Amino acid sequence: MLSWQRLRAQFVDHFVLISGALFMSLPVYALFAATTHAPGTRVMPRLDLGSHVLDNYGAFLTASSGFSGDITAIGMLWNSFVFGVGFAALKTLVSLLAAFALLYFRVRFASVIFWLLLLTLMLPLESRFLATYSVAAELGLVNTRAGLILPLAASGLGTLFFRQFLMTVPDTLQESARMDGAGPLKFLADILLPLCLPTASALFLVLFVTGWNQYLWPVMITSEEASYTVVRGMQFFGSTSLYGVTLAVVAVLPPAALVILFQRQVVKGLFDGSH
Repeated sequence: MLSWQRLRAQFVDHFVLISGALFMSLPVYALFAATTHAPGTRVMPRLDLGSHVLDNYGAFLTASSGFSGDITAIGMLWNSFVFGVGFAALKTLVSLLAAFALLYFRVRFASVIFWLLLLTLMLPLESRFLATYSVAAELGLVNTRAGLILPLAASGLGTLFFRQFLMTVPDTLQESARMDGAGPLKFLADILLPLCLPTASALFLVLFVTGWNQYLWPVMITSEEASYTVVRGMQFFGSTSLYGVTLAVVAVLPPAALVILFQRQVVKGLFDGSH
């Protein structure tokens, strides 16, 4: 009797979860189905699939867009990928180094510095853009990939995650490394970095999705159409045209696929640091 109750409870749980997942993914599927019909058909959410998937998406990916025609959908996808990877990699690296410095070096007022870093989480990113843009412009970073990535390198949230993880590392590891003649950088590279890989990988994925979906900063720092990302490029097509809906579907797929494929690693890496 107990096993039957457990089986029934599991069935109900899975039914609710699967139903919720299907319900949340239905709008994306309806938009995708709308892009599979012949050009000229009224673009609206629908559930029936058409027979023009390859034709529509092939033409969309290679079609020139923008006022100057200097960018294609493939170009915008590449720009978004480069921005997302650079954004996530640099933030992860800077966060790890900041947490390492605060914990393993005798930094005066380390606790105060850490709490000041946490205060940045209370401020929306948009509130710092004008000052950040002014500095980037003075450094000649406008309309460059470095300008897209470097000004956003600091991350209070990433520093928090790495600091909390590094606090669980036994002090005996550092003492053993010191006795073996390992300096701080060698201790970081040979011991701490392998231990931090699950947390770093999970944080990288979360930050990649954040960078991929970033809109306001790319709008401010880039004016050349060849540098446009997918999210910014949506303005070229409109939200009701075939290419506009197709771009919206394509923009969702990479971050959604990464989150679905690595969701367990993300949860474990961020909350217990294990595989």
